[in-house]
Order: sequence, then C-alpha cells, then structure tokens
Amino acid sequence: MRGIAVRLQGLRKTFGETVAVAGVDLEIRDGEFFSMLGPSGSGKTTVLRLIAGFETPTEGGVELAGQDVTGLAPFERDVHTVFQDYALFPHMTVEQNVAYALKVRKVPKAERLVRARKALAEVRLDGYGGRRPAQLSGGQRQRVALARALVGRPRVLLLDEPLGALDLKLREQMQLELKALQREVGITFVFVTHDQEEALTMSDRIAVFHQGRLEQVGTPAEIYERPATAFVASFVGTSNLLQGQSARSILGTDGTHSVRPEKIRVLKESAVADEPGHATATGTVAEVVYLGDTTRFLVDLDAGGRLTALQQNLETSAEDVAAYRGARVRLTWHRRHTIQVPDAR
Repeated sequence: MRGIAVRLQGLRKTFGETVAVAGVDLEIRDGEFFSMLGPSGSGKTTVLRLIAGFETPTEGGVELAGQDVTGLAPFERDVHTVFQDYALFPHMTVEQNVAYALKVRKVPKAERLVRARKALAEVRLDGYGGRRPAQLSGGQRQRVALARALVGRPRVLLLDEPLGALDLKLREQMQLELKALQREVGITFVFVTHDQEEALTMSDRIAVFHQGRLEQVGTPAEIYERPATAFVASFVGTSNLLQGQSARSILGTDGTHSVRPEKIRVLKESAVADEPGHATATGTVAEVVYLGDTTRFLVDLDAGGRLTALQQNLETSAEDVAAYRGARVRLTWHRRHTIQVPDAR
C-alpha cells in the first residue's frame, strides 16, 4: 500500500473576512497524479500555496511524508512548484536554468551538468541546453520549467495551471506528455486546474473544490459517473439536472437527479418508448449545436426544464442536424444512468 505524500488536516485560510479555504481534510498518496479542480475562487490555488509554504494557514496543518511542515519556509519543504508563466531566467541558457537550483544548493559543477542534462532528456529536450528561453516555443519553455522542477527530485511536484498559456492543440499534447512523464519519474504530482477535461484526462484522483470546501474526492470515473453533489454533477463535464415537477413527471420521484448528455438518445416523438428500465421524456428542440464528430441537442421538456443530449454523427451532416431545430422529439435513457445527488447547498 502506498504511503501518504501530503496530508491536510482541518486546513483553513482567511484573508480578512474572506474565507478562501474552509476546513479541508485531504490525503494525497505517494506517486499519484492528483488534481485539484474547481472554478476561479474555489480555494484550489490557495490550498496549493499552503502546501508549498507560500501561505500560512489560519487553522490546521500540512504534513509531507508524515512530517509536520506547517511552520517551515518553502525552501525547507521537499516540494517544487511549477507556475503558469514558467518563471525562467531569460539571460540564462536552458541548461543553466535547469541547473540553477542545484547551484544554489552548492552541488558540484560536474554533477550539476550531468543532472541537468538528464532532466532535459526526461522532458525530451536533448540538445536544447545551449538555447535561451526566448528561442523556444511555449511548449518547450513549459518542459524546461518541468525539467528545472524535477532536477532536484522533490518528493512532491506542485503544478499551478501550467498548461493555461498554451493553445488548445499543444495543451492536449502536453496533457498526455505530462502524465507519461509523471509515470516515468514516479514523483507525486499535485496539479491545479479549472479545466474539467484536463483533470479527467490526466488524474489518478481528483478533488473538486467549491467555495473553499471539498465537494468530492475520487477517481475520474467516480467523479464523472457518480457525482456526490449537484455542483459536481454540473461542473464536471456537461450534466443535466432534473428537479421538482420534471423529476416527478419523468422519474416518478422527488429530489435532484443527474443524467449525462451522452447517455440520452434523441428519437422522433412518435417512436415507441416502452423499453424496460428506461426513462423517457418528450419536448421541443430549442437549439442544435453541430460539433463535427457530435451534435448537441438542447431540448425544452414538456414536463418543464431543459435537457442536453449528445449524439455521435455517424452518418449525419451539419445540414441534417439543423433540420432538428424546432422539431418535436422523444428523449430516452436507461434509468441506471440517472444518479440522485444531494440538493445544492
């Protein structure tokens, strides 16, 4: 069984009357890729800064590998932080940037050189050591920042939205490369992001933050398929919430219920809907969004409310799906894909 790399106990942080972190208890395991996900102002970055030592908790404590580090300065903690802007020294070469932390620790020059080159090789930048940061692309500068963080082999690597400045295609490529690198080096990665797809793609486990509190901690599949709260259901991916009269009419029960768009089939209103174990609802297509490989249907329900359905474009074109706008349809999905969640706080 893996040990605990990071343990947060009763962690609370206030700035004046603003509560940024409201009593967080969390354990992050050795060697896992752990993401902290949430919208702006949810507390995730503040928690990262508390782990790094850049902020001091108002209450509670931080442990690294079983050691209480709450009162230690950032340089006394076995962690390294990678920021969105990379913070590279423009006057230094790539190799010098990577070796800088080792120089500060007074590691001999020959050893610094060997370790810096090894770190650059790990991020696939062999041969780039003599260049300046300005001569690199955004993705290459991001890799240099990673190499600089990894060269000292910290116990925990903290990443504060490091892919945020990259364009979409490069960002998706770097997501896969970063996860592969983490598997290769085996260091605990704690990754902060507001991008749900990014967290689902990269993480072993995810902590979802909202208003300074932990809403849910689990694997990507658990977070997506079994959201613990209405906020998680609505924030992680695209979800539909059935409540009140629509829930009673369609599902025959009260409460708040979640069903993912890709679980819903869009049929003609006249289609027979007596499949056992299925829920069904009729309505009018309010909008159709053609996405190339898929189409998103926004359907105003006769029972009240609106559901979004996602359908693969196996044999349809943009012209075909546009004809659905304003059409009467029947939506159907298996009841096992309907998850009851606690009402929003």
